[in-house]
Amino acid sequence: MVGGGVVKVAASGTWYPDEGSRAPSGEVHAWQPGQNSTLCGVPLRRAGLARFPHVDFADVDPLTGGSADAVRWTCPKCVAATGGRRGGRRWERVDPRP
Repeated sequence: MVGGGVVKVAASGTWYPDEGSRAPSGEVHAWQPGQNSTLCGVPLRRAGLARFPHVDFADVDPLTGGSADAVRWTCPKCVAATGGRRGGRRWERVDPRP
């Protein structure tokens, strides 16, 4: 969790597995519901990213995640902002643009 909120997924594509539910594909970023940009600062609308409020960001990790079958790239800044895969130092945007 970042700043007390739940971290979900925003992705460049949508994939429909056999269960019929929507799953993220392509490039994946961390996103907090209610925000218009990802944790690394990419604006959702301008980048054409689809929101996946039903998928936790931890589930798109290719090593452990269940929703990672069609994920091709995970944003390293978003991984760092969520605590990283190794639990290292968090990345934080300083002086964000308005």
